[in-house]
Amino acid sequence: MALLEYNEIKQGKIIIYEDEPCLVMESHVARTQQRKPQNQTKLKSLMTGRTYNATFQGSDMAPEADITKRDVKFLYSNRGEFWFCDPEKPADRFKLEEKILGETVKFLQPNEIVTALVFTNDDDEEVIISIKLPVKMTFVVKETAPSIKGSTITNSTKPATLANGSVVNVPMFVNEGDKIVVNTDTGEYVERA
Repeated sequence: MALLEYNEIKQGKIIIYEDEPCLVMESHVARTQQRKPQNQTKLKSLMTGRTYNATFQGSDMAPEADITKRDVKFLYSNRGEFWFCDPEKPADRFKLEEKILGETVKFLQPNEIVTALVFTNDDDEEVIISIKLPVKMTFVVKETAPSIKGSTITNSTKPATLANGSVVNVPMFVNEGDKIVVNTDTGEYVERA
């Protein structure tokens, strides 16, 4: 496990803080004349979602978290349980809690391959701490108001329910049955597929 110096703890790094893998969301190294340099950071726990404001002094070091990525296939959800499997071994099934999945549950589709972030702790146990979806995904529009003639001229939108149950705003010309591309990071319509 690599140890990071106080000034190497930068935005985007994942470190161990309070015995949890935490994403460095912000970092600012301040050097004042009378005091020793320090790194003021904002951290987000990848296991609980809790945020921390942490200050690292010049002599402080933080262990970099052992995070690997692995492809997993989403199978189905039932009563708040989300079931996945290894794409190579469909019988190797496991469930993840909704709190781990967060906002990604809105865009999960059965048989979709997604990326799992896997944290290996000190006991060499592997724990899936989050799921990352492809940035752009294609969905079928299950339900929306009918399009109105001449509505392609304006920038107005209407809500559309996708086949997986999530709702996004789409341009007025999109109809039921259309395939659309959605940005999963922002939850916004991108284009017709």
